[in-house]
Amino acid sequence: MRGIPGRAEVEAMDAADPLRALRDRFILPEGVIYLDGNSLGAASSEVFDEIEKAATREWAHDLIRAWNTAGWFQMPVELGDRLGRLIGAAAGQTVVCDTTSINIYKVLHAALAMRPDRSVIVAEGDSFPTDLYMAEGVASTRPGTVLRLEGVDAPTIEELIDSQVAVILVNHVNYKSGRLRDMAALTRKAHEAGALIVWDLCHTAGALPVDLDGFSADFAVGCTYKYLNGGPGAPAFIYAANRHHGDIRQPLSGWWGHARPFAFEQGYAIGTGIRRFLCGTQPVLSMRALKGALDLWDKVDMNAVRDKSIALTDLFIRLVEARCGAFGLELESPRDGAERGSQVSFAHPHGYQVMRALIERGVIGDFRAPYTIRFGFTPLYVGYRDVWEAVEVLEDILRTGVWREARFAVKEAVT
Repeated sequence: MRGIPGRAEVEAMDAADPLRALRDRFILPEGVIYLDGNSLGAASSEVFDEIEKAATREWAHDLIRAWNTAGWFQMPVELGDRLGRLIGAAAGQTVVCDTTSINIYKVLHAALAMRPDRSVIVAEGDSFPTDLYMAEGVASTRPGTVLRLEGVDAPTIEELIDSQVAVILVNHVNYKSGRLRDMAALTRKAHEAGALIVWDLCHTAGALPVDLDGFSADFAVGCTYKYLNGGPGAPAFIYAANRHHGDIRQPLSGWWGHARPFAFEQGYAIGTGIRRFLCGTQPVLSMRALKGALDLWDKVDMNAVRDKSIALTDLFIRLVEARCGAFGLELESPRDGAERGSQVSFAHPHGYQVMRALIERGVIGDFRAPYTIRFGFTPLYVGYRDVWEAVEVLEDILRTGVWREARFAVKEAVT
């Protein structure tokens, strides 16, 4: 594509899109262009089918029997295996459970226990806050444990890795800028120093292909409510490489992680394999919503998703810079599509007001303090015409200055 495409060319791109048919399986409001799938994914009809079945047939009819008759008890591992395909994990290495924050807590403790002669956790200074909060919490329970931060203690993570580092916690895709880390290179660097590495895949899973097994990753965590469209508060996941399963010890020793949960023994006996990361009873209805979301994903080609993601975000950047470049926007995401996830961020001195004006006009993105307006592109339901029309609205808001109106300055959450 040369120059700036016209509307007809953009519509032709939609017509040729191999993922186009998937859009019809999502429930999206009329008049809304949804560019916030990197915060909360849209709902598919499969999700509601699963929730209805679980609530009105299994729970209402089978009652407690449904733990067995409907397979509720096995869902964390079964869903983990299905999700594993999307992140390059062979069966038996991924479990769906709890929240990202809780899973970070568990996996950092497990990694530190596997390196008892080391006392340093390395993380990014500009990480999503929960990663840092949980790392601080873990360090507070282990006397002598130190947290080193990229951008605070050294300019790069690589400079912080030495023989004292037990574990590195790092986001594959930066939540704010969308910048993509080199998983293979950083994992190799960690292992050369004898450290373990935990990859946060919250902005990766469902957005781009990743090969945890192929890159010899140790651990990974992530959520399922963003690009995987599992629903608000959907359960998170943990990946642990098979080679570590015998060494996993984590402090949340709930009964679901017990070797014999229905023996109701007094003492804790750790279970086997990836189930060692389980803790308490899992949220069945949320699990079933995720099952519905994964039903849609089972036949999706992640390489096609990645190709469309780059094309959508490339188009958005080009149109914004061509049509809105004179209005104070500054690109914060990498310009090269191979170096970013499935989002684009721009800085604007009045980004909060601009985003509120966009949302009022039906273009839903989000704002991240202090100046970032952020747009997430979910290739399963976002089309090229959506991009064109979103930029038209953005240009109009900036050109007319409507964002200066007092109602847009009211401080409400823009999630």
